[in-house]
Amino acid sequence: MATTSYTPRTIAFLCDLLHAAKTPDNQAVQQLHNELFGQGDPPYSSFAVTPMGPLLTNPANRPGVVSQVVFLPDRIQFREEYGGLTCDSFAERVRTIATMATERCGVDQILAQQVTIRSLINPRNYADSIEFMKDGLLGVAEEVECLGRDPRILGLRLVFPPGEESPTANALRIESFHQDPRSLYVENQGTFRALDSEGDLREVEENVTETYRFLVDRALRFVGAFDQAASTDQP
Repeated sequence: MATTSYTPRTIAFLCDLLHAAKTPDNQAVQQLHNELFGQGDPPYSSFAVTPMGPLLTNPANRPGVVSQVVFLPDRIQFREEYGGLTCDSFAERVRTIATMATERCGVDQILAQQVTIRSLINPRNYADSIEFMKDGLLGVAEEVECLGRDPRILGLRLVFPPGEESPTANALRIESFHQDPRSLYVENQGTFRALDSEGDLREVEENVTETYRFLVDRALRFVGAFDQAASTDQP
C-alpha cells in the first residue's frame, strides 16, 4: 500500500530509569554536576536541591521549554520539552548521566526503563487533524455525529505488549492536537526490561533510539497509509 511520508517535529523526549527506592544523595549529584563542568560543555548548567530531589537543569529561553534531569527516590527522570535537542543527543545525554549517576549514587540495578517520544506532523491531504482522524484514519465521520457534539480531541490508542517478536512494550497514541488544528499528535512510549548498572550503559542509549525509530519508521508509516487524496475516479 502506498503511504505518505512526513518530517516529524519532536516536541518531547522523556526517559525514566527506575531503581530500588532510596533517598537521593544530594552531595553525590552535586559532585556529578561539578565533574561534568570540569569536562567542559556540560549537558546541564544548573544544580539545585528541590522538594522532589536534586535537580540538574538548563535555563528556559522561551515559555514551555523544559530541560532537566531530577533524581527521585525511585528513579532518574529526564525531560526535554520544546527544545532543540535531537534524538541522538538526548540518547547520549541519558547514557552519560545514567552511567555517572549509577556509579556515584549507589544504584545497583535499573529495574526498568521507560522512554516517551512525542512528535507532531501535518497530514498532507487534510487541512484539519480531527477531519483526518474522522474521515481518514478512523472512518467514523458519520458515526461521530450521533454524539451531538464535535470532539475537541479525537484519537486512537494502541498497546503492544512484549512477546516473542519483541521484548519491548509499546504504547502508541495518535490524536488531533488541540493547540494547533493542523497538527497531528503522535506519541510512542517504550518500556524495557531490567538492566545491570555496570559499564557505560550503552543499552540505555539504544533503547531511546529504538523508541524513536518505532515512532518514525512504523507509526508514521501506519498514519501515512490513511493520509491519501480523495479519489476523483468516476464510476
